[in-house]
Amino acid sequence: MKVTRFVALALGLALPVASQAASLYSEDFNVDPTANWTVNDPAVTDTIADFFYDYSAIGVPAAPGGTGTTGLKMTANNTTGVFGGFSVSPTGQSFTGDYVVEFDMWQNYVGPLGAGGSGTTQLSMAGIGTSGTVGVYPGFNSNENVLFAVTLDGGSSSDFRAYSSVAPTSYVAGDPVYAAPSRDGVNAYYTTPFPGGQSAPGDQIALFPGQTGAVDAGEVGFAWRKVAIQVAGGFATWSIDGTDIATVDLSTVTLGGGNILFGHSDTNGGVSSDANDFLLNVTLIDNLVVTAIPEPATLGLVALGFGLVAASRRRS
Repeated sequence: MKVTRFVALALGLALPVASQAASLYSEDFNVDPTANWTVNDPAVTDTIADFFYDYSAIGVPAAPGGTGTTGLKMTANNTTGVFGGFSVSPTGQSFTGDYVVEFDMWQNYVGPLGAGGSGTTQLSMAGIGTSGTVGVYPGFNSNENVLFAVTLDGGSSSDFRAYSSVAPTSYVAGDPVYAAPSRDGVNAYYTTPFPGGQSAPGDQIALFPGQTGAVDAGEVGFAWRKVAIQVAGGFATWSIDGTDIATVDLSTVTLGGGNILFGHSDTNGGVSSDANDFLLNVTLIDNLVVTAIPEPATLGLVALGFGLVAASRRRS
């Protein structure tokens, strides 16, 4: 096949996609990354952040998106009995333009599954647009970022939540930021993609015999979920396993910076009576990747380049 100079030029123009679509940041937690992360703890309740936690210790299998069984473990309010939480961010990071934050998430809670045990209605959190230097949980510094959260056990009428500077205590049910009219996991919008039925892993049941039962429809726990926050065209869209949950118009909010965050919070001031709550009421994060979204014009150049190559092959 003879490639003309014009085809070569087109391919050359398409090359910027490789850099624009490249990974901006990644962390697989396979090597202890603690020194590269900042824990922002307001110190209002007890918290744990372990960036090199072997989650097989509670019987959780390896996330399908990577290798190994080490990841970020977060938990809060297991002994203090005071509403609160905390957040963590990769130190010194800042992301601009259009990008997507993707990670694997496992939510775990004290059994029995479905009904939930003692003190299991807690929140797994992730967000964008933070300075990365202040502690965040619902109602506390949630005015300097866009924050998304989901309950561990589906035990609230507000299982799926979004927060920002205009909604520091969360956008209410029915707000157009949500893809569904309800925030309750029992709504058909959630029960269709998340039909429930997951039981605790066999290894976890062997370690903790109280982990019986199965999760209810609308719960996302006890399975590795692919979570994404896509920042594109001036909007931040949160999805779980490809199902959009909420979209926030970034032109309507104030952001504290360009970093990302993860966090864990309780939903009230209660505390679990289960001695294993600090092991079982947890959020696990693994295989984090932040990727730039290519510009549409550049994508067009890629299509042009491949089209010209195909045409040249047909002529040769």
